[in-house]
Amino acid sequence: MKITTLLATAAALAIASAPAQADELRDDLMADMPDLMELYRDLHANPELSFQEVETAKKLAARMRALGFTVTEKVGRTGVVAVMENGPGPVVMLRADMDGLPVVEQTGLPYASKRTATPASGVTTGVMHACGHDTHMAAWIGSAQLLAERKDEWSGTLVMIGQPAEELGEGALAMLEDGLFTRFPKPDYVLAFHDAAQFPAGMIGYSPGFALANVDSVDVTVPGVGGHGAYPHTTKDPIVLASAIVMKLQTLVSRESSPLDPAVITVGSFHAGAKHNIISDEAKLQLTVRSYTDESRKLLLDGIARVARGEAIAAGMPDDRMPTVTVADPYTPSTYNTPEFTNQMMAGYRTRFGEDRVMQVPSVMGGEDFGQFYRADPDNIESLIFWVGGVPQDQYDAVQNGKGSLPSLHSPYWAPDAEKVIATAAEAMAASTLDLLARNGD
Repeated sequence: MKITTLLATAAALAIASAPAQADELRDDLMADMPDLMELYRDLHANPELSFQEVETAKKLAARMRALGFTVTEKVGRTGVVAVMENGPGPVVMLRADMDGLPVVEQTGLPYASKRTATPASGVTTGVMHACGHDTHMAAWIGSAQLLAERKDEWSGTLVMIGQPAEELGEGALAMLEDGLFTRFPKPDYVLAFHDAAQFPAGMIGYSPGFALANVDSVDVTVPGVGGHGAYPHTTKDPIVLASAIVMKLQTLVSRESSPLDPAVITVGSFHAGAKHNIISDEAKLQLTVRSYTDESRKLLLDGIARVARGEAIAAGMPDDRMPTVTVADPYTPSTYNTPEFTNQMMAGYRTRFGEDRVMQVPSVMGGEDFGQFYRADPDNIESLIFWVGGVPQDQYDAVQNGKGSLPSLHSPYWAPDAEKVIATAAEAMAASTLDLLARNGD
């Protein structure tokens, strides 16, 4: 995601100013921050890969039990569900994702991760919270503490989930398939946040409607007839055919998709052959495909299969040597922020944090499986995921002055201003929940 320099500069100025609304909630959170930062540093130093979040889940579950939640572990393999029932009223679900990434940390932080692990690839690697999920979990605990201390201010049910495997796009679905909405109270509202590496720490960004994209991984295997490179007329060259497919795929976006409906087809991998003078008998393509609507997704995926077959026919390939197109299942669905609910929550944030510190930002073509929760019952669930800026102010200012560049999420150098991220997000989520579950004068 990118925002304009003008927009981000305005946010930086706003963050530097006094908060719009100081109150007891914020005061209590500030008192909790030393402990939350200690938790953050522990989580940062000890990340675990997707569906391996065993120790992380134990830490979160223990804290939630101590706060009085009823806790269930191993939901969706390694997920945590903590429930606090507090009288009649709506059900609010707050989500934090728990997994780290197979990245060797290079931040130089004194609590930098030195962990290693072996993902499904079988290659042992360093592990790092390079996407900021450690800030998500610490803020989640901070919100839980504030809400548990204020049970006399709200009525309803609070469901808090520690979700595994967001980085695989599989954790939310795993929890749903394990009975998240049947074994536990089904939410009326689902809330989450994600730290952002594009704007100053403490800024809140939001996108009503589609916020993040459908993410499909597509494999295309292109058969050929191999032979000597000196005699290409005796072969069916899969590299030439695959190259034609790559070029034609671009027209699915430029000539078949509406210019008003964002879509991306990126060929990230093209493998074929092993020697200068041998025409191989196979080429393999790996694609990432991004869209927002289900209709756009279908157009792109159907088009990929059609283009692959059509180019093979044009190349004279026989019916029994057609390309195969495999779409990974499950895929990551787009994330939709229900507009009225989103605008309602942001109006509260503007009052609390200041008008200029809360800004609408462009949607992104990245993926986030938080969208699975809304899709499970779109007629009865209101959904919001928002951004909290994490770039340390001095780094942001330096880049605005033309010095250096900012590391992105998933970078081995990503080191957010964790204290501002955690404080902003914990306060925002707790305040939203209090608003949604406010007692009606009883």
